[in-house]
Amino acid sequence: MKNGTLTFVGLGLYDEKDISLKGLEAVRNCDKVFAEFYTAKLSGTDFRKLETIFNKKILILSREDVEKGDKIIKCATTESVALLVAGDPMMATTHIDLRLRAIDKGIDTLLIHGSSIITAVAGLLGLQIYKFGRTTSLAFPEKNYFPTSPYDVIKENKTNGLHTLILLDIKQDKELYMNANMAIRLLLEIENIRNENIITKETIICVVGRAGSLKPVVASDTIEELKKRDFGPPLHSLVIPGQLHFLEIEALEKLAGLPSDIGKKLQKL
Repeated sequence: MKNGTLTFVGLGLYDEKDISLKGLEAVRNCDKVFAEFYTAKLSGTDFRKLETIFNKKILILSREDVEKGDKIIKCATTESVALLVAGDPMMATTHIDLRLRAIDKGIDTLLIHGSSIITAVAGLLGLQIYKFGRTTSLAFPEKNYFPTSPYDVIKENKTNGLHTLILLDIKQDKELYMNANMAIRLLLEIENIRNENIITKETIICVVGRAGSLKPVVASDTIEELKKRDFGPPLHSLVIPGQLHFLEIEALEKLAGLPSDIGKKLQKL
């Protein structure tokens, strides 16, 4: 019996051109290609363009398909299979779990990394990557469901002087993508619930939109100011800075438009 392989391929951040040459070669050489876009999506392209560049038929998987994993593992038992993932493939716990299950079945697994929102956001803003604390995610509120756990992550990071990357919810099946404006409103609502003065109208916040594109949105100002702006189409991410080095302040001013009067105040802290 032929031994199969499962290759996790990171597609990068924005469009079909972001995949590495190594990833492109691997996909073209695979017997079967799956993709999932519920953890993130490539907002600058669609799967038809991907099929054209790969010259392969792509089977789009639902969240349930990936979490169950049966369909992927069954094919990978005897065939070479690629699973395409936006960003870097091992950023989601689901993919780590799938890889471990494949290994348990005796399937060889390979990783081909792609650019990640975690490093892209830090680079676009000019913030030092080692000064980021725990990453958190903001979820769409639902009936009887309004998680406030991101507040605890932000609080812990700020206490330790660390930056907080906030990823925004995606409901791929409903084509819903949380934008920065909604995320800011939710943060202020959580502050009203918790009332611990962690997030105020004067809190400095950063917005990154469409990372990986040639014209990403990069902005930094107070929450009060940024909540009024239009950041265009998704995907968006937020950062709440912790204690800033003077070079980080300069970077936010020059790269993200942080007002100089705010920068001067931060320099004195």
